[in-house]
Amino acid sequence: MASVPSLASSVNQRVADALAAAVLKAGSDSADPSPRPAGWGDPMLRRSDRADFQANGILALAKKAKANPRELATTVVEGIPTGDLIREIEVSGPGFLNITITDRAIIETLAARAADDRLGVPLAERPGTTVIDYAQPNVAKEMHVGHLRSAVIGAAMVEILEFTGETVVRRHHIGDWGTQFGMLIQYLLEHPHELDHKSEGDGEASGEEAMSNLNRLYKASRALFDSDEEFKTRARARVVDLQAGEPETLAMWQRFVDESKIYFYSVFNKLDMDIQDPDVVGESGYNDMLTETCKLLEDSGVAVRSNGALCVFFDDVKGPDGNPTPLIVQKSDGGFGYAATDLSAIRDRVDNLKASSLIYVVDARQSLHFKMVFETARRAGWLNDGVKAHQLAFGTVLGKDGKPFKTREGETVRLVDLLDEAVERAATVVREKAQDLTEGEIAERAAQVGIGAVKYADLSTSAARDYKFDLDQMVSLTGDTSVYLQYAYARIQSILRKAGEARPAAHAELALEPTERALGLHLDQFGELIAEAAGEYAPHKLAAYLYQLASLYTSFYAECPVLKADTPEQVENRLFLCDLTARTLTKGMSLLGIRTPEKL
Repeated sequence: MASVPSLASSVNQRVADALAAAVLKAGSDSADPSPRPAGWGDPMLRRSDRADFQANGILALAKKAKANPRELATTVVEGIPTGDLIREIEVSGPGFLNITITDRAIIETLAARAADDRLGVPLAERPGTTVIDYAQPNVAKEMHVGHLRSAVIGAAMVEILEFTGETVVRRHHIGDWGTQFGMLIQYLLEHPHELDHKSEGDGEASGEEAMSNLNRLYKASRALFDSDEEFKTRARARVVDLQAGEPETLAMWQRFVDESKIYFYSVFNKLDMDIQDPDVVGESGYNDMLTETCKLLEDSGVAVRSNGALCVFFDDVKGPDGNPTPLIVQKSDGGFGYAATDLSAIRDRVDNLKASSLIYVVDARQSLHFKMVFETARRAGWLNDGVKAHQLAFGTVLGKDGKPFKTREGETVRLVDLLDEAVERAATVVREKAQDLTEGEIAERAAQVGIGAVKYADLSTSAARDYKFDLDQMVSLTGDTSVYLQYAYARIQSILRKAGEARPAAHAELALEPTERALGLHLDQFGELIAEAAGEYAPHKLAAYLYQLASLYTSFYAECPVLKADTPEQVENRLFLCDLTARTLTKGMSLLGIRTPEKL
């Protein structure tokens, strides 16, 4: 089905047409009848608390046209037909237009949305191919709270962009290469019994247990590496063996990667995220490209040799001493840095994946690195007007004290522990509200509520901002939380179950109460909101829209009886508003990666 024009776009078009006509008239009546360029006047339409919409563009237009703004506004009003779409339009103040929509137009537009599986949300006019780099844990190290934001924000952007019609390629750039593997492999070769260790019980270790063991071994090997010079020398020699593809070394490395993936997938599964193995392309996936990348940069003059290292310099990037701080692509000893890998990844994603956009969901503290990488890629011609790169930078997860989130012992919080605690807190909330749920259903709902609470707390904050991780607030039934949204959805499902033979049906002939109008107008904005969230890479805007939707529904529910409305037609129309609200909530929440249980 074709997309449904929003009420705002329909009103905007009518006002724009009347503006154009009024300006032509003003021009023909003035001493300066020069033609006005097409699209000269923007109505600057926005929602208003004085009416349904307010158009503010006449003031600026009157100044350009050298006309009296209030007189111009009056002329515009005379040129706008009322009755079908617009019920009333009045001039306010120096030249604002306050516009009220007809009740019929609201319901008819919502009925068109309800008839469409996509709720009338249009596909993007010119979709492209976007590669999103997110959820990037490190092999042989446990995932901690710092890995949460990249995974959650990235997954939401994947869903939002795909919903607009964009082709999205997921990439999980895991840390699976580097000098640390020489250290780890050498330690394990010298302590082979460590491989047999089980953290608890007998039999095969689970992915989480295996990862815990590898993390413990990482710490042990690091301690030895820092304290024993001879071991450090052997470990560095092992790095050379790894880079040369020595079979035993490579096999041990592959085992670490495979064991780590089992763990990663178990954590992502707990986060209710689907990670596919072909999408996991770590640092090692670009090894064969590194030499060529350096040659291309050096031959083109983008990178130059400085003290034996291959560097890219920038006029606006200087160190504390005032000297330029370069991007080091290849070290003086011939080793490759992160920049070589990231630049090779850009080449692969542009040339092989045919990306038109690259999004990197990466900690804001790496902003300088990516600024230099992107600029280098532009100088090399790998990024251009047809291919853009954007760092979706995110802030830090803080504890209740406003400091970086740590355990009482000062350790980084394990992501698994954090998620398990969220589910436990949610189970308490669900059990208190549960009416006819079994223990199994309570456990299922607790996972949906707890994980949803963690995701929503992250996504309801602008990515660039830090936010406090407060589980008590996250699982609250009141306030801006996912639980509040889930409860609103479950309440609607309860009403629909109790409706008996009454069915949702739009009745455009009915007069609407103020809370019905407010809810309907907000429902109509869903498509425009999706386009805005996709275009700005701003999932927090979708979260804000959904919270306002749930709040408006709560007001509607409090003031407008649904099943006990005055007439059968009013019952059906209010059931219709309930049903469309539920469909919009569950679609929006699913784009954020959050479940909406039928019962809570």
